[in-house]
Amino acid sequence: MEPDKDSRNDVLNKQQLDEESMNNGQNEGLLDEIRKENIQLQEEIQKLEAELEEAAKNFQFKEAIPETQLQFASLETPDDASRFLNVSCSFQVSSRVFYELQKGQALITFEKEEVAQNVISMGKHQVQIEGESVELIAWPVPLNTKVRFQVHVEVSKVKIIVTEIPDGLPEDQMRDKLELSFSKSRNGGGEVESVDYDKQSRRAVVTFVEPGVADRILKNKDFPLCINQSCHRVVVSPYTERRLQKYQILSGISKRTVLLTGMEQCWTEEETAEDFINIHFQLGKNGGGEVEVVKCSLGQPYVAYFEE
Repeated sequence: MEPDKDSRNDVLNKQQLDEESMNNGQNEGLLDEIRKENIQLQEEIQKLEAELEEAAKNFQFKEAIPETQLQFASLETPDDASRFLNVSCSFQVSSRVFYELQKGQALITFEKEEVAQNVISMGKHQVQIEGESVELIAWPVPLNTKVRFQVHVEVSKVKIIVTEIPDGLPEDQMRDKLELSFSKSRNGGGEVESVDYDKQSRRAVVTFVEPGVADRILKNKDFPLCINQSCHRVVVSPYTERRLQKYQILSGISKRTVLLTGMEQCWTEEETAEDFINIHFQLGKNGGGEVEVVKCSLGQPYVAYFEE
């Protein structure tokens, strides 16, 4: 019996050694594959870094910025001190004012308003165009309606917009989950002041305590949000406020431009007619004065645009 027992022990020991040897071989194979993958990843990273560096060089430029003298304008005490941390800009939008100049008409603009008004009050004018006397009638120019307004845009440095938030939690729990996720520093987050979550639109506004956190998060277009052991990627974007101010609708009559009619039977070149009209209305004896520009329409209609 003893020899049989020893034989069985030998067989078991041999099988154990074979299994350990096999496992060691498999582990070595896995380690070799991991090493190869690491080498390939490092090569890809180096390649991407080189491409990024080259792309950055292409987008760099140097420009001499002229010195500008700044003058103190006003003192303001804002309700919210965080306004100073935001990026803001404002600009004015104006529609173009135009007049449709028909065939046989001309527009003449004078340097002075009183000259234009005098020409209109005189009514009829006998103008010599290539040896022919043409009777022109002066009219005021009614301008089309103009719209003007100011647009103010402010980009917050402490708020971000979160969209494409998945369903799966009640509104209160989702608000807590968002606050917890965006407060984790390992994901670039920071201390959260408040979360304004709307379940129906799957959208939230996250406000941080410290400036700079929003910038870190916005370096990427998405952010990890783990719910019920599932990790989702929500979309993050800057929080902007837009305000429309000083909306105005303007209309009226041009003060320095006069409409001339009566050239329907004039067959000369437009540039030639413009020269003769310019010469006639430059003379004070004709009720005119210094002329800025003349535009005739003897063939096809034109659209004339006015500037303030």
